[in-house]
Amino acid sequence: MGCSFCICVQLEATVLLNSSYDISRELFTALNSEFVVEWQRKHPNDKLLIRQSHAASTKQVMSVLHGLRADVVTYNQFIDVQTLYERGRLIPFDWQKRLPNNSSPFYSTMIFLVRKGNPKNINDWHDLARDGIKLIFSNPKISGSGRYAYLAAWGVISQKFKGDQNKIRSWMSKFLKNVEVFDIGGRNATTTFIERGQGDVLISFESELCNIINQYKTNDYEVVIPKVSIFAEFPVTWIDKNVDKNGTREVAIDYLNYLYSKSAQEIIVKFYYRVHSINLMRKNMNRFPVIRMFKVEDYFGNWQTVMDIHFSVGGELDQLLKNGRCYAFNN
Repeated sequence: MGCSFCICVQLEATVLLNSSYDISRELFTALNSEFVVEWQRKHPNDKLLIRQSHAASTKQVMSVLHGLRADVVTYNQFIDVQTLYERGRLIPFDWQKRLPNNSSPFYSTMIFLVRKGNPKNINDWHDLARDGIKLIFSNPKISGSGRYAYLAAWGVISQKFKGDQNKIRSWMSKFLKNVEVFDIGGRNATTTFIERGQGDVLISFESELCNIINQYKTNDYEVVIPKVSIFAEFPVTWIDKNVDKNGTREVAIDYLNYLYSKSAQEIIVKFYYRVHSINLMRKNMNRFPVIRMFKVEDYFGNWQTVMDIHFSVGGELDQLLKNGRCYAFNN
């Protein structure tokens, strides 16, 4: 009888599915717990279950386009969400205007993690193309964090060489030659660096690397903060066609608006994501060192141009890789 009762409750519950990027598991586990309590307080007769789906962001987009009935998406790049409009018409063209800050409730940037004592003396992006440096980051073809790592390096070096394309490409070839493993996603790259002991430098989101230091509670690693890096938005939206089929429009919209609430923003900051609240950032300034950030639009036009020029088949990334050696791709 007890088991039957549990199944009955499960069937009657409203289920909200969040399709998200690879390294956001812990963040959304914490946010979901608080939102469920808040939802139950407002809707005592509507039991809510929030399910999470995580993988490299581009793989997540393809899953939704191929039929995954996600109610909301919480990704780490504009282009991945926009693809849901471009290729599936699952959301409206102006989805970015539905929530504050271009529908991005928080943001981050790319930094480095090195071994204890920083034995390779890594201090900034310029050091990453030196001979003998082994880099770990995720595959820019399918992963948001990999794409940001590549674009951050290109943008910083573009400043140094004042836009000289030959010098930029030469430096980028050396940078990519130093990649020991292109992992399938951000969390896989972390596993390769931490648990398999590969590489001298792990490049990933500030949130991921600072949380690693806290999680492992060892002195085996050091965070290196570059002077300049890239501004990484984390856009969210509800999927109109899915929430109408699933009957979850109200809870999906409420859930994403909750991400902008004071209580949610305080949780987000604890996971080392930056927020747009000046007061909250001042309160947590010890967690967020000053980094000069540039936007994708500052150097690359827009995201569609980025995808066409750099990450399409035969694009800049493929050409630069062709100039180097063979790479290890973890699948």
